[in-house]
Amino acid sequence: MHYDVNHPKHQAADRFVLSKGHACPILYAAWEEAGLLTHEQVLTLRDINSDLEGHPTPRLNFIDVATGSLGQGLSCAAGMAYTGKYVDKASYRVYCLLGDGESAEGAVWEAAAFASHYNLDNLVGIIDCNRLGQSQGTQLEHDVETYSKRFAAFGWHAIPLDGHNVEALLKAYAEAKSVKNKPTMIIAKTIKGKGIPGIEDLDGNHGKPVPLEKADQIRAKLHSAKPHQWSIPKPVYDTPDVDIHVGTTKLSSAPNYKLGDKVATRAAYGTALLKIAENNKRVIALDGDMSNSTFSCHVKTKLPEQFIECFIAEQNMVGVGIGVGCRARGIPFVSTFAAFLGRAADQIRMSRLSFANIKLMGSHCGVSIGEDGPSQMALEDLAQFRTIPDGVVFYPTDAVSMEKAVELAANYQGIVYIRASRPALGVIYNNNESFQIGQAKVLKESSSDKALLVSSGVTLYECLKAQEKLAAEGVNQALKAGGHVVTVEEHYQAGGIGEAVAGALAHLTNVQVHSLFVKELPRSGSPMAY
Repeated sequence: MHYDVNHPKHQAADRFVLSKGHACPILYAAWEEAGLLTHEQVLTLRDINSDLEGHPTPRLNFIDVATGSLGQGLSCAAGMAYTGKYVDKASYRVYCLLGDGESAEGAVWEAAAFASHYNLDNLVGIIDCNRLGQSQGTQLEHDVETYSKRFAAFGWHAIPLDGHNVEALLKAYAEAKSVKNKPTMIIAKTIKGKGIPGIEDLDGNHGKPVPLEKADQIRAKLHSAKPHQWSIPKPVYDTPDVDIHVGTTKLSSAPNYKLGDKVATRAAYGTALLKIAENNKRVIALDGDMSNSTFSCHVKTKLPEQFIECFIAEQNMVGVGIGVGCRARGIPFVSTFAAFLGRAADQIRMSRLSFANIKLMGSHCGVSIGEDGPSQMALEDLAQFRTIPDGVVFYPTDAVSMEKAVELAANYQGIVYIRASRPALGVIYNNNESFQIGQAKVLKESSSDKALLVSSGVTLYECLKAQEKLAAEGVNQALKAGGHVVTVEEHYQAGGIGEAVAGALAHLTNVQVHSLFVKELPRSGSPMAY
């Protein structure tokens, strides 16, 4: 690998992803050998005050993505490799070490299909095929030939070898550099605990420290295998300096709607995504074969170099997005149906541990999609994203607020979720309306208000209808409402707007919160039936 010990995350340096994160002690030891860490630092492993955690996180300056929830590293590595080949157009390469046990994860094969589809010849995977999982043997154990055939069938250049043969490994890495238009997977057959009596190739030792009485024997073997001379090749400094403009990215033009215009927020999302992509070449749109519904197709059509089609593989799509955002090389906007982002819940959870700068848009939320039925209805998504520490959740009601939400998202360093609706809804804000993160808007109020209605999206329009009807009867609702609050949402009760409002007002003793929400499993049919 080409890297600079003094600048582990230099933009031109090769990347390394330890997908089998539980093997991090050997990674920390390797960085000690390279001169970045001291021996005393390495001995702080798993201490509460140490950044050398039990699974690696980017708290360390040589880690790009958090790993340990298995099966996710290859997707992140593929995102970095895609960025290196097609966005940066640079020489750096990406290496990813996987365990053989995690190769049973479907996300690994989603990533394998993605990497071969995009001819990522700057990506090298290594499977540590040591036969043993945590509780028993792995699916294929030492069948390296089957691993090789599977990856070859996915379009990879596969190299099976003896993982204890250093010369064979070096030869394989050199061979990988010469392979064009396909990624390389090295399947390294290894023996767990090799050379240690009572441990070698025996089940039941996963996660257990080696007994102290065997330490001297192990040290002797390691020292005898250590090369007398070695050097670290420097990066090839051809990676462009870039600024992803967090804090300064603007829409290329202001929203241009008339009050009352019927526009779906998902359509306004596509308009705004194109606008910020036009102004910031480091905005990268990713979609999972839904671009004609999420309207990210605008970027796909007009700025294809800033669009990544990830097909119907949401777990990999989120992982690729995390990789795109690493080392501040891009601002990924991941778009699909909100319901399908639930499939990538673990990748989204891990993205926070990676301190990822990633934006996710979920369209077709709630029961308002009607006849498509409950499999397409996101009714849990607010709960999922509200749990992310420091995450931002936007639920724009109209086209103007959606465009402003996209702009705010691009300028927030961290995770942002944008919830979009399918129906065309009337524009209620002026084009010059300003918005801020954490800000709610008061649409109607009077000095005689009796209740506060809180809502967003489709149900906000129902609240406005109710407000007009009740106002005609002499009952007003708005902000200063005498302690009566009613929340209305197309989401299940758990984790939704009602619970958020109730939590925010819990310290007040004179406030009553009443919530309207989706109470039972929905069915296909007209949205008006609800």
